[in-house]
Amino acid sequence: MKTKTLKRNKINVVTLGCSKNTFDSEVMMAQLKANRFHVTHESMEDNAEVVIINTCGFIDTAKQESIDTIIRYAEAKREGVVEKVYVTGCLSERYKQDLEDEIPEVDAYFGTRELPRLLKTLKADYKHELVGERLLTTPSHYAYFKIAEGCDRPCSFCAIPLMRGKHRSTSIEDLVNQAQFIAAKGVKELMLIAQDLTYYGLDLYRKRALADLLRALCTVDGIEWIRLHYAFPAGFPMDVLDVMNENPKICNYLDMPLQHGSTKILKSMRRGITREKTEDLIASIRDRVPGIALRTTLIAGYPGETEADFQEMYDWVERIKFDRLGIFAYSHEENTHAYKYIDDVSAELKKERADIIMELQSGISYEMNQQRVGSHLKVLFDRIEGDYFIGRSEFDSPDVDNEVLIRKEENYVRMGDFSMVSINKADHYDLYGNLLPSNQ
Repeated sequence: MKTKTLKRNKINVVTLGCSKNTFDSEVMMAQLKANRFHVTHESMEDNAEVVIINTCGFIDTAKQESIDTIIRYAEAKREGVVEKVYVTGCLSERYKQDLEDEIPEVDAYFGTRELPRLLKTLKADYKHELVGERLLTTPSHYAYFKIAEGCDRPCSFCAIPLMRGKHRSTSIEDLVNQAQFIAAKGVKELMLIAQDLTYYGLDLYRKRALADLLRALCTVDGIEWIRLHYAFPAGFPMDVLDVMNENPKICNYLDMPLQHGSTKILKSMRRGITREKTEDLIASIRDRVPGIALRTTLIAGYPGETEADFQEMYDWVERIKFDRLGIFAYSHEENTHAYKYIDDVSAELKKERADIIMELQSGISYEMNQQRVGSHLKVLFDRIEGDYFIGRSEFDSPDVDNEVLIRKEENYVRMGDFSMVSINKADHYDLYGNLLPSNQ
């Protein structure tokens, strides 16, 4: 029995997981809008006729969040709060049969490459002329920008190839057209994403073409910052660093998930690189681009990780001093190469080790931020919160990195504008300052 009036032709899209899912949801929403649906993103009103959940299936915590969300909307359907529930994305790609058996209330499950079939189910057409168009769910001045799908890397712990398939680059021409489209709508910052940026172009151009793509994107009017996420260390194309130095639009920022600091563990992870070669790469990057901010992601508690292996990683993090760092507890994923190993580090010890690394990183971040006091930074302002305007420098990506705060009572900026800020105080993860006059 329905308990409330549902808005016909209204679809609420719920996005879980990473920025690549955000991008996919935005593309799907553009297709739905073109088919004359009223589309909302993560609406709290609960009055949509249809809910589409774009799921994540990467690690245990993400899978559980996706399952909990599906169950929530399945119950809402039973209560008449929604009429139809559809599920798409990585979890649905990986566990479709299990989900159909366990949560039959969902009207249909779709994989990561089945947007046309989803649209057909909704009696909508896949409009090829809209390829590249999106309804942004981020603030209007920045956008995630997916340059490739899938992955060819053999990392032992990763299930992404199971869910996303082989690496497939989008052509430079198409990406420039996409960038022009969103720049015309006010986007100033592109955050390039892919499972592996550095593999870009090998399938299309028979060479690593990330540097060529960057040069092409730098010609797009309106784009002022281009940020690089998810670079793979083995085979890193050093010509990318030349483009960083050539063009101020490329942020001096590189997100390069390195996963561990022990050569033994890296070999078991099938990363194709040693800790020693990783250190040489980092030194070369910092030498070629002085002042670059390096972000990395690590895994704690991989199978066989001993106290000595963990200490090796700890000492490495302490020595390298990454500008930005995150760490995950290892998730034992079926059908991955590492699944044949015994998951022999307890959940408690995984968390303890991750916490120890983050405590170390907190101190490193504090020391680095203190060195910023007295400096002048170009800041892109994202939002207002409490007594502060909050933005980011070129060294920081949204949601995961440090922020720059200026007090509202002493300063005024418009969201989405760049301004120069004089930094006068710093804590572990934030910088504080005041606007500089426009002529400084």
